[in-house]
Order: sequence, then C-alpha cells, then structure tokens
Amino acid sequence: MSSCYDGRVTPRDLLGPADAVRPPERADAARNRRRVLDAAARLFAQHDPRSVTMDDVARAAGVGRATLYRRYASIGALGEALLDEHERELQAGIISGPPPLGPGADPADRLTAFYRAMLGLLRHHAPLLLASEVGRARFETGAYEVWRAHVRHLVREAGRTDIEAVSEALLAPLAPEVYLEQKRLGAADDAIEGALVLIARSLRPDPG
Repeated sequence: MSSCYDGRVTPRDLLGPADAVRPPERADAARNRRRVLDAAARLFAQHDPRSVTMDDVARAAGVGRATLYRRYASIGALGEALLDEHERELQAGIISGPPPLGPGADPADRLTAFYRAMLGLLRHHAPLLLASEVGRARFETGAYEVWRAHVRHLVREAGRTDIEAVSEALLAPLAPEVYLEQKRLGAADDAIEGALVLIARSLRPDPG
C-alpha cells in the first residue's frame, strides 16, 4: 500500500498479487476446498488449533491426504486460508455492504459496526489470529493494512487531525492477545463489546 493512500478502502485492496492471474477454479476443486475449509473451521472451533493435524482435517472433510496436501502444505496454511476468507468477507462489507458497516453512516456508527464484526472474528478465530499476528507481525499483515486504512478514513471523516495516533489507539483493543487476556480474566463478550462501543463513541463530536 503506497504512502499516498488516502485512507479509503477500495476493491483493489481485496486482491492478493496472484488474484488477477489465477486461473478459474474447477468445480470439483472448489467443492473440495469448501469441504476442507468447513472441516478445518469446525475442528479449530472445537479444539486448540495447535492440536489439530492434517489427518484430522482430511478425515473430517472426507478427502484424501493427497487432495488436502495438494492445496495446503500445513495446518498453518489452512489456518491462513480460513482467516483470509473471513477477512475478505469483512473487507467486502466495509467497501460495499449496507450501513453502518458499509458506506452511508456517520464515523462513530461505522466504527461501532466494525468493532462488532471484528469481535465476531476474534470470538471464532482468536487462536488462529494470534498465531499469525504475534508482535510486530500484526502490523505487517495485509488485513491489518486494510483495517488501518478504514479506521484512518473514519477518523479523518470525524474531523480529527491526529489521524495516526487516534487510528492506532482505536485498533489496539482488537489485538488477539488483548481479547484472549480479557477472556482469561473472565470478561463476557457482551462486556467487551460494550467497552468497544464506548471507544467508538469518541468519534462523535463533543455536543458542548
């Protein structure tokens, strides 16, 4: 993403470098991919992803080991593919979905909708996110660049000038290690969502 990027998320930001040249997927390959990802999602939801094996996924998906390994080299690659799918769905909602997640709502309401969507992602995939977003790596993922661009755009729309400082502060509570620590301390998802909504309201103009 170039340094002159204006903070708005565009369809181009959804594309990986190979998307423009990737050949069409065969129908049988698409069915097998869907079965594998659905099986992996179920297993990751039921068990610690670190305990799931490729054999477990192949059995749950009803595909052969060769079919599985032809597309995914490891459990890590499977996790990344699953996250990529869910993250792209969220990105599409931000770009062209209905408000308040999509365009057409005020910045505070859009940020609230974004927080709620991200909380859903964390609720289902926090261990996978943690595995791919440890420390500095979090800031280097393609998804984080899109979230950052979106939040910067909302901060700018809200009339703030300290865009970088405010944007990173708004994104910080979405770190997977923060969410998992909140859960370890006994915080309910409703309470975490309520705290995020309070933060999102900071983008509303001061009535005084």
